[in-house]
Amino acid sequence: MDKREFLPLFFPMAQPERKLVTPVSLLVDAVLVIIFSVYMYSVVSTHVPSRDPKMIALWGIYTTSCLTAVFWLALQMFRVTFRAQREAAKNK
Repeated sequence: MDKREFLPLFFPMAQPERKLVTPVSLLVDAVLVIIFSVYMYSVVSTHVPSRDPKMIALWGIYTTSCLTAVFWLALQMFRVTFRAQREAAKNK
C-alpha cells in the first residue's frame, strides 16, 4: 500500500471543517455512560439466577457491558443527529 499510483481506490478522506469531538463532550459522554452502567448493573444483578456473589458479579458485569456499549452507540448517534438538525436549521 506504499505505492499510491497502483491503488486508486484509497484516497485521503476530507477533513472536517471543525472538530466534532471536544474534551467537554468526551467528559459528558463518560459521565453518562458510567451512570448508565452503574444503574444497569443494579437492575441486572438482581435478575441473575444464582446465590453465589461471584456469579452474580460476573454475569451482571457481562450483561451490563453489552447494554452500556449499546447505550454509548445510541448516545453517539443522538449527538450526530442533533448536530445535523441544528446545523440544517441554522442554514435555512
